[in-house]
Amino acid sequence: MAGGLMQKVEEIYWLRAYGCVAVFLFHWLDHLNQRVDNVVTDLMRIPLVLGTPVFLFISVFVFAVRYDKQVPPGFLLQRVKYVMLPYLVYGFIYSTAQWWNLAGSDDAVGFWENAKAYFIYAGWHGYFLIIAMQFYAAYWAYTRWQLWRLHPVPWLWAACIVSMAYWGLAYWFEIEPPGYLLWIAPLGWVYLFFLALVLVRYYPLTPSETLIERPVWLQTLSQPRWLALFVGVIVLATFAHWLAFSSKEVWVIPFFVLFTLALMRGLKGRRAPGWVRYINAYSFGIYLAHPMFFTLTDTLVGTTTLPLEAYALLLILVGGVGSILLNKAVNTTTWGAMLFGKRLKV
Repeated sequence: MAGGLMQKVEEIYWLRAYGCVAVFLFHWLDHLNQRVDNVVTDLMRIPLVLGTPVFLFISVFVFAVRYDKQVPPGFLLQRVKYVMLPYLVYGFIYSTAQWWNLAGSDDAVGFWENAKAYFIYAGWHGYFLIIAMQFYAAYWAYTRWQLWRLHPVPWLWAACIVSMAYWGLAYWFEIEPPGYLLWIAPLGWVYLFFLALVLVRYYPLTPSETLIERPVWLQTLSQPRWLALFVGVIVLATFAHWLAFSSKEVWVIPFFVLFTLALMRGLKGRRAPGWVRYINAYSFGIYLAHPMFFTLTDTLVGTTTLPLEAYALLLILVGGVGSILLNKAVNTTTWGAMLFGKRLKV
C-alpha cells in the first residue's frame, strides 16, 4: 500500500494548502481586529478554524499511508529533528521579541520567566508542534504494539465524544492552566488521529475501487449536503453571537469531520495545480514565520497609519512573501532546514 498509494492522494495537497491559508488568514484577522471586529469577521473565521486540525489530520494520514503497519528505524528521532528544533528556534525568536518589546513598560517581564511561558507552557502558535509530536509518538506506539489489529471506527466515535467533552468541560469549569497547556493535551485532538486511520483504511487503492465500497455511514456523511447543513447552523449561531471562534471549540469537531469527509470525496482524482503544490512546499515555513512578519509590519508601518484595506493587503504581502523568502534562504543548507523549517518535496 505504501509506495503506490502515496502518489494518488492528491487530496492531501489540497488539504495542506487549505490548512496553511486558513492559519495564515486566522492570524491575519487577529491583527485586523485591532481596527475592526464584527459579525463579518466572525463569519470569515468559520472556515479558518479548521487550519490547525487540518495539519494534525494530515500528519497521521500521511504516515498511515506511507508506513502502514511498521515505521522505519529512527522514525521518532527524525521527527524530533525537524519538528522540535524549529519549536525551540522560533520559540526563542518570538519570546525574545516579546521580552524586548515589553521591556521598560508596565507589563515588563523577566527574560527567563517569559521564555518559560513560550518553551514550557507552549504559549505561542508553535503549540501545534507539541501536539504533532505527540501524534508521531502515538503512531509509533500504534505500529509498535500492532494496534492496527483493532478496528478504528468505534475508536473514532469514542474519540469524538472524548474530544468534545474535553473542550466542553474545560470551558465550562473555566480551567486555565499557564500558557497553552490546555491546548496541547492530546484529549482535545485525539479524534483527528482516528479520523485519519479510518479514512486511510477505506481509501480506494485502485482506480476501479469507488466510494460505494465504503460503509454506509461513511458514504452518507461524505455527502456535501450534511456539511452545508451544519455550516448553515453555524452561520445562524454566529448571528446570534453564541459561538467562540478557534480550533479548540466543541462545535469544531463535527464540523471538521464533515468537512474532511466531504472534501476527501469531492477532491478524489483531482490533481493539485502548481499553485497548490507551491503552497505545500512552503507551508511549514509559512506556518512558523508569518506572525513574525505581521509584527514587523506593525513595527515599521504601524497599525493605524494606512487605510484599513491597504493595511490588510500589506500584511498579506509581507507575511506571505517574507515567510516564503525566509524558507527559501534557510533551506539552502541542511542545518537551516532543520532549525527553521524544512521545505516539503512535492
